[in-house]
Amino acid sequence: MRGFLRTASIRRALLIANMLMATCISISHSLKPIVRYSNPILKPKHPLKSRPCPLWSSSFSFCLPNLHKGTSPTLSFCSTSMASEAPTVSNIENLESNNPLLTDFDFPPFDSVEAKHVRPGIRALLKKLESYLVELESNVTPSWPLLVDPLEKIVDRLSVVWGMVNHLKAVRDNPELRSAIEDVQPDKVKFQLRLGQSKPIYNAFKSLQESFEWQSLSEARKRIVESQIKEAVLNGVSLEDGKRDHFNKIQQELEKLSQKFEENVLDATKKFEKLITEKKDIEGLPATALGLAAQTAVSKGHEKATAENGPWVITLDAPSFMSVMQHARNRSLREEVYRAYVTRASSGDLDNTPIIDQILKLRLEKAQLLGYNNYAEFFFACQVSMATKMATVDKAEELLEKLRSASWNPAVQDMEDLKNFCKDQGAAEAEDLNHWDINFWSERLRESKYDINEEELRPYFSLPKVMDGLFNLANMLFGINIEPADGLAPVWNNDVRFYCVKDSSGSSIAYFYFDPYSRPSEKRGGAWMDEVVARSLVMSRDGVSARLPVAHMVCNQMPPVGNKPSLMTFREVETVFHEFGHALQHMLTKQDEGLVSGIRGIEWDAVELPSQFMENWCYHRTTLMGLAKHYETGESLPGDIYLKLLAARTFRAGSLSLRQIRFATLDLELHSKYIPGGSESIYDIDQRVSQRTQVLPPLPEDRFLCSFSHIFAGGYAAGYYSYKWAEVLSADAFSAFEDAGLDNNQAVKETGHKFRETILALGGGKAPLEVFVEFRGREPSPEPLLRHNGLLPVTASA
Repeated sequence: MRGFLRTASIRRALLIANMLMATCISISHSLKPIVRYSNPILKPKHPLKSRPCPLWSSSFSFCLPNLHKGTSPTLSFCSTSMASEAPTVSNIENLESNNPLLTDFDFPPFDSVEAKHVRPGIRALLKKLESYLVELESNVTPSWPLLVDPLEKIVDRLSVVWGMVNHLKAVRDNPELRSAIEDVQPDKVKFQLRLGQSKPIYNAFKSLQESFEWQSLSEARKRIVESQIKEAVLNGVSLEDGKRDHFNKIQQELEKLSQKFEENVLDATKKFEKLITEKKDIEGLPATALGLAAQTAVSKGHEKATAENGPWVITLDAPSFMSVMQHARNRSLREEVYRAYVTRASSGDLDNTPIIDQILKLRLEKAQLLGYNNYAEFFFACQVSMATKMATVDKAEELLEKLRSASWNPAVQDMEDLKNFCKDQGAAEAEDLNHWDINFWSERLRESKYDINEEELRPYFSLPKVMDGLFNLANMLFGINIEPADGLAPVWNNDVRFYCVKDSSGSSIAYFYFDPYSRPSEKRGGAWMDEVVARSLVMSRDGVSARLPVAHMVCNQMPPVGNKPSLMTFREVETVFHEFGHALQHMLTKQDEGLVSGIRGIEWDAVELPSQFMENWCYHRTTLMGLAKHYETGESLPGDIYLKLLAARTFRAGSLSLRQIRFATLDLELHSKYIPGGSESIYDIDQRVSQRTQVLPPLPEDRFLCSFSHIFAGGYAAGYYSYKWAEVLSADAFSAFEDAGLDNNQAVKETGHKFRETILALGGGKAPLEVFVEFRGREPSPEPLLRHNGLLPVTASA
């Protein structure tokens, strides 16, 4: 999900309670969401800290010596200097001495945590944190060191430990872990609500804002105070007791429903398996897809399966699903797989329909309890930052309509071109193109028009070469060096890589994990980035050097097959660049205030800027030619192929834009106009929205909403439009490099340095619009995006 989804927010200002809700969100080069907190006050300004990919068009899912423990003092996840006796892991170690969740560590013990550790570990931690919160409230003082510092320590401990557990559920899911999390989740949410609704803390923040100390606070600290006050109100601190109790019950239920929604999607995706024994039935699939299908068959008990002779197993996991949609000549197979995909989690015990209805009903109740007409109004009140552009639902709808209008006629032409091409090819379905035909014939048209075959390009995009090229780009733009650090930190799977980020002086400034491959039996789909721990001076071991940030990037691309490395599609390359953009903003922050460092505290409509900005470099000649090396011969991608890729960038741009606009418009409709229990069902709204956003409306039985994790289990409820707004920001930001001259290395480096010192360095310590203006010299314009997509001039709407 570009992906994604992501966690989680995945993986708004990280207000104290905000940080507590660590879950994940997903993206479009995948079909997964950034997960968001259902309760804004308990999460960072962007959901769940997880940065998933949007539901992009083409793929639906989708250095160091071996240091010993304790030798990296600025990296610690707990602090030895605990003002106001904020808890450390070592404080509670005596409660569960053998529980890895409660031990002191430099890097989380991902390899040691099991389901059996979750119940006792989380309960012991919550008990200790409750005692520290009571002590803080009893002695609360409206001054920074006696209010915010100890509060950050409480929040951080829970954020790190719960984030570890939640991450393992996303990448190493099993029934025992699910059950354990389900048992302790109500306790965690109860504590988060207790913290978010603390009147002593709320009143202390208000007093701090009115004190003489206020004028001496930095801009970042003022944003923290203002955010805490606003989020406390939005979290129900001012509600009367009865209403507050109802609010809290809603929060508990929303958390449970979102988790169940995501589990149903994963289980429904895993449930579908199509065994194919006749080679004619799988004709057209490239060698990589056949190899994957045979490898899957072996894992399902067909020990003698081979890519050449089968049998083959097709699944709904993104690499398998997209291969069938784009390349299978067997139309009935495409139809069967497509119908299974768009009806996932919509029947039987895994039916998400009643869950969606209840989520929407409870979100509306929650918003109305706080005095808003609908959930979208509530979301905009607490999330949006680009005030002059996106202050209201109406403004967001205006942006979507402008982009829809610019995209409609090109999308209509896309469909006409496809029909004419099918006729020329003598396709029986030329007069009756359906959804399971679009990707297949689009791929054939792309091959014909630009003489490029995405599958044939895979050998030029091996994962090791792509990562080398990405790291070289980061060095050129931002002056950093990225080195392997495998073995330094425990990992959750042997395929996970670990890296160290160093500045130009050779000093370590951040670390990150990278989990690249699809594992459909245990790992949720999509692509996302999330934080493991944030940069923070308060959380440092020595109180002098800030604790270094750590992130993880998760993708779901095709794993190595046989003795070949993972060979990527160009879309998968874009996805890796996208997630790395999120990670860069987290890792290159220079903000020492932990509550607004990195991706924390950044309002929702700006979080996708760095990620989508990085995608632009996939089309930069020097960058692409530097990473596109044949995995066997080392030969560079032929120059004429690069030019064809560049020309194909705007292929079906209108159709792909409308796809995102459908999702964003549907999201806003459901959260602003839908009446639970009314005459119009959620599927009626989808069909109505699609009449203006899809040239080929969805099937009547389409149940895409039942797997729309971005808004029902992630961080995009009422905020999916931010993907389109972020495209505006990222295209405009990249145009600064175009203006400087992409062939002028010195100018590119200087502009890259400015981007790092503003967009990547300032975190949530400064309003995103001000940060953008500081980088670009003006407010954002949509023109670069329309130009990049070949959608200028704006044409008449439908």
